Amino acid sequence: MTTPLRFRFRFLALALALAITAGGVLGASLEKEQQVKTILTRMEADCLAFRDEIEAAYSQRCSTDTLNQCARGSYNDCTSTFPNQICMDPSELVIQQCGDGRSCNALWDKSISTVAFPAALAQGEGNNPTDNELVETVCYTRHAEDYMVQKYEDDSAFWAQFGTSPSWSYFGAHNGMFRQVPATLANVCGKYDPRLRPWYVAASSGPKDVVIVIDTSGSMDEYGRMRLAIEAATTIVMMLTVADRVAIVPFSDSARILGGDGATLIRATNENKQKIVNAIKGLSANGSTNFYEAFARTFDALDTTIRQESTTGCNIAVLFLTDGQITEGPGSDAVISLVNEQTANLSTRYGRKTVVFTFSLGLNADTTTTKQIACATGGIFTQVADYALGGDLVTIMSSYFKLFALGLGEGDNDDFTAWVEPYQFFTEGKPGTTVSAPVYDRTVDPPLFLGVVGIDFLMTALEEVLGESATSSTMLDRFVLLSTAQCPAINLTECQLDALRYLGGGEEATCGRCSSGSSSGYPGIVPTECRGVSDLPRNLWDNNDMEGKEYHERACCEIGEAVPSDQCTGPRGFGAAGNLSTGAIIGIAIGIIILGLGVCCCCYFSQGKKSREKFSAASSTNAGPNGGNNRMPRPHQEPDIPVATATSIVKDSGTGYDGVKVVMPPPANPGFIQN
Repeated sequence: MTTPLRFRFRFLALALALAITAGGVLGASLEKEQQVKTILTRMEADCLAFRDEIEAAYSQRCSTDTLNQCARGSYNDCTSTFPNQICMDPSELVIQQCGDGRSCNALWDKSISTVAFPAALAQGEGNNPTDNELVETVCYTRHAEDYMVQKYEDDSAFWAQFGTSPSWSYFGAHNGMFRQVPATLANVCGKYDPRLRPWYVAASSGPKDVVIVIDTSGSMDEYGRMRLAIEAATTIVMMLTVADRVAIVPFSDSARILGGDGATLIRATNENKQKIVNAIKGLSANGSTNFYEAFARTFDALDTTIRQESTTGCNIAVLFLTDGQITEGPGSDAVISLVNEQTANLSTRYGRKTVVFTFSLGLNADTTTTKQIACATGGIFTQVADYALGGDLVTIMSSYFKLFALGLGEGDNDDFTAWVEPYQFFTEGKPGTTVSAPVYDRTVDPPLFLGVVGIDFLMTALEEVLGESATSSTMLDRFVLLSTAQCPAINLTECQLDALRYLGGGEEATCGRCSSGSSSGYPGIVPTECRGVSDLPRNLWDNNDMEGKEYHERACCEIGEAVPSDQCTGPRGFGAAGNLSTGAIIGIAIGIIILGLGVCCCCYFSQGKKSREKFSAASSTNAGPNGGNNRMPRPHQEPDIPVATATSIVKDSGTGYDGVKVVMPPPANPGFIQN
């Protein structure tokens, strides 16, 4: 395998940086570092080769053979039985929802791939998508399945020398489809959307400084707006990677910065992201609306961050959300002037491109000032309906990276790859990481963004070579340097920008700087429909044998067997999917009742009425979100997440997909890997 010239320079810089910094690998020899370089270089090269396979598959998207052979040609990650499924060897993987690996584990199939969708996209009969483009995506990606399967098999020997399994590979399409090898069954059906995962966003937007500016004035209490803003900001923060810097600027009468030292952006490590999310959840609505103070504080933070060299050094995205008009501070003209001056300052002094995305929430929100700001900075303005009226703010705000993705397919951005900070895999609780790359149709101008490929691996290999923990600071330093080694250049024309604005909000969202004046004049930014194909396959699945069954009924098996077993329902004391078994629940309930009666009787006879009242008050105070039983955790319980909603692409979009539904629900587990 030939190592691309870019990799050689990139890893030379990585080795040099680690050697001369205090955080460098002091205990690892040059020979060990060379082994690490070999592993990571191989991962990047494999990722780009996989990208090439998907791009080649896309070139066959509209062929008659591709579409005719697609019917009943794929396997659903929730409802299908696999042709060569087998219970996992515990030396490779142990799925705790099915057992501890001694007698029970989960089914998988290394000879095929599985396909998944968010539930809102699979509304057809038999859990099939109804959107033509989604059907086409399932069909053309089948061409890459043989490559994915063969690569997994070929890599076994390489990874065995480090005591770990081969890399898993997957493709997340821009429309929400997800294809993965090896084939596994989803623990929770219909909740995974690849487009909101850090590996996807990192590859589609590159390193960036992100500031989320949130209106917290009193009117945000209406129509559930504050809840929606918190939900959207939380989702966006969790999508970022260690390559990014982030700050939150809540504003009303005044503005402040959440996270870090209160003056700068901070690196989006897993730890820092959680701190910021906790702070976001504490926001409440109160006060008036001061745009000027919000932007002044935002640009102060950006300037300070850059001067202190705490920045990514790449593109800047400001996401500004408001639900009202300016009621305090300087007016619209002063605000627009401030933004123009400060973006010019960042460009002139530091060579930094700043894009402002503005979101006006509700019918009474300012649209003039916010739109002018977006147009002046090469950004996008969007008016959003209130939550109570169906506004999907999570989808709209989290799609800001689409602008960056459009520019990543050209020029100096060839062979761009992204890494994410090591994270806990959903399977075994062991740390792993993902390298990803954007995928394009490069036959059109600008290249059409199709999605992102990802390859992941357990950190066991690097730990084995270096003798250090995957969570160590020096290990994190490696991925910081890898993740920020390349800043993508974003150079879009006004017509390309207006095309993206038009797709999201119609003619009213455009800035009028493109001479087209109609949808037909905009360059296409979603695929055109395959011409001459009038009857796409409507049943994509080989079978739906497992439809309607619980996870343990679909996936849990006895070691060495190839079918589910009712003897395997999770760890001792737990039932399907790791929940407490019925017997355990009854036993605990009876125990609590007996204990409670005993305590009450004791209190009654020894303390009297006064003591009983105190006991009652104390019990109420100590009860957690699940009542007084909050000390009994519920393993594998899904967190509360917003319900996925579908948003129509505007009519007359100039594509073959007018009115199709796209959806971007919050992230969840894609089966076994929390990637």
